[in-house]
Amino acid sequence: MKYRTIGTGPHSRRVSVLALGAMLFGSVTDEKTSFALLDRYVEAGGNFIDTSDNYAFWADGGQGGQSEELLGRWRRSRGAGDEIVFATKLGARPLAPGTSYTDNAEGLSAKVIRESSERSRERLGLERLDLLYAHIDDHTVPQRETVEGFGELVAEGTVGLLGVSNQAVWRVERARALAAAAGLPGYEVLQYQHSYLRPRADVPDDLFPDGGLGHAGAELAGYLRAEPALTLVAYSPLLKGAYARPERLPGDYDHPGTPARLAVLHEVARETGATPGQVVLAWQLGHELPILPLAGVSSLAQLEENLAAVDLELSAEQRARLDAAH
Repeated sequence: MKYRTIGTGPHSRRVSVLALGAMLFGSVTDEKTSFALLDRYVEAGGNFIDTSDNYAFWADGGQGGQSEELLGRWRRSRGAGDEIVFATKLGARPLAPGTSYTDNAEGLSAKVIRESSERSRERLGLERLDLLYAHIDDHTVPQRETVEGFGELVAEGTVGLLGVSNQAVWRVERARALAAAAGLPGYEVLQYQHSYLRPRADVPDDLFPDGGLGHAGAELAGYLRAEPALTLVAYSPLLKGAYARPERLPGDYDHPGTPARLAVLHEVARETGATPGQVVLAWQLGHELPILPLAGVSSLAQLEENLAAVDLELSAEQRARLDAAH
């Protein structure tokens, strides 16, 4: 395994370059399988595990919490300590069963930030959350209130690093500027969808009526270049298995650039003897920007394939070809 430091100051952490997504652990993925995946990941040197307080509410029409609860049981049964870095999120938990984050999200008020973080710590069995994200934006609450709410938790020692996901870059920068002006900790880890294939950015959905803000596009890349202390945690790097099963590719990837990039990707895969998915992960891991892929798995075979990508080295020429395809 290889490692990278995320964050700055006293709460920075050294994490494995491949993060493990636990979104479906405890719901779609049963406990025995989830425990086996966690055990193997840690055995291979992995120490960066990602979840959320709303995972996986859609599995049973509830409000989530199954993933955090399972991770808490695994932690206690294995005696896991501070060597494992747990990241969780708040803000997108449905306020009632049968609803969703698009119509009834908990939001980012100071009250929610405190109460939701306390519930997450209880489920995970942690005195401190290593990394806490604002999962989605909340335009109904003043950003200053959100910034101060997160800052209070860091000051109290119940949260280490702060992160943000699925927000417009201008909103992220505004929140960070508010925090800096007030002498409070700001977001240092950005979690957005990022992969080798690029989606159209103008396709609206229920959460993003103006187009997908959850994808790490050109604006976010420029932000990372300008702010080298930030880290991008890239969720869904393998597009939910679409590199192995193209029929799973979402509709917003249906544009002329996709076939060209897939052709080069498969060329490099043949040259290296790796799978396309492994090439994607290796491309991210060797990127000039600080990118940590966050991949969820449901089987040991998938996990082993992802772990092997950590040691896959792409040549400068291969990387140039991958980057140039469009």
